[in-house]
Amino acid sequence: MIHMSTLIAILFVALTTYLTRILGYLLLKNKTLSTRQRKILEVVPGCVLISVIAPYFVQDNLIDLIAIVITLFAASRFSLLPTVVISMFSAAILRMGLL
Repeated sequence: MIHMSTLIAILFVALTTYLTRILGYLLLKNKTLSTRQRKILEVVPGCVLISVIAPYFVQDNLIDLIAIVITLFAASRFSLLPTVVISMFSAAILRMGLL
């Protein structure tokens, strides 16, 4: 079973990721954006996710490191939403000891 604090953290990360994308477009909807500016707006949610998981790279918790490897693999194959779902479920399953 997932702890309530973990579920809340997941929801806040998802909300933050969604808001960074939507607010960027809403605030700039009447402006003409260059290609570079559009690309920057597209990667902001990924940057938020990286800032959340980056501290685990320096830990020696094997389960979290495995979850990060699964996330990186998913990110190389899928778009943002499937990657987030795969990473959340893999971390949850690994932490529950089902794998």
